[in-house]
Amino acid sequence: MEKVIYVLWKAESEPLDSFNQILLQQASDQLLALGVEKLQINLVDADVAAGQHLSAGPLRPAPSAMVSFWLNAAHDRPAAEEVLERFAPRIAGYAVAESTVLPNTGQPDTQGRVRGFSQLAFLFKLPSITREGFLQIWMRDQTRVGVETQDTFYYCQNIVTRVLTPGAPMWDGIVEECYPTEAMTDPLVFWKANGSEDVYRANYEREMANVARFLDLENGSVMITSAYRLPGWADPAPAGAANHG
Repeated sequence: MEKVIYVLWKAESEPLDSFNQILLQQASDQLLALGVEKLQINLVDADVAAGQHLSAGPLRPAPSAMVSFWLNAAHDRPAAEEVLERFAPRIAGYAVAESTVLPNTGQPDTQGRVRGFSQLAFLFKLPSITREGFLQIWMRDQTRVGVETQDTFYYCQNIVTRVLTPGAPMWDGIVEECYPTEAMTDPLVFWKANGSEDVYRANYEREMANVARFLDLENGSVMITSAYRLPGWADPAPAGAANHG
């Protein structure tokens, strides 16, 4: 099995609410009919409006959504890409190797929405370090730092193995992190500070110092989204581990 991720841009004239509904209804039905597995659609919608100050990045226009799913092999993707291109004038596709540090074993609601919000980070490595160095710092050091300094209940690192569509940004990695709703507006929640300004500052400084070691922060992008797992699925709990959902 191979995971593929598509970043989507809506037509400039299309209302965001209309685009979102089309993805959640028509596009999702058509993708599921093709037999894709673990379909997830991330949307910029009203439920995460309070967190849009956390979005960042140089892409203009900014992406509107992200769609991910699993196929037997990424070369089986043409029919799925045709579905996405039917509804989005621009798509950027990637084959990725998924590393789920914190699984979300909690069930989505009846609409498929995951609780809280999902922060997506699109990463470029620093030009000064090798790909091997980038992966070592990201997968070893940043895994620990991210989990210890932020109040995430889902943390998924997607290593980009191939760019699948012409003109797609050449990102090196894509991160998916889920937080409680309160973290959109309360930095003490986001930074796992337990109400302490000192812990908040320490965690923030530790995180930023570590990512500066390996990421090109000026050119990376962040999206704040609602995550929908369709038709409703959860990660399996790791053997012997606590439920993180």
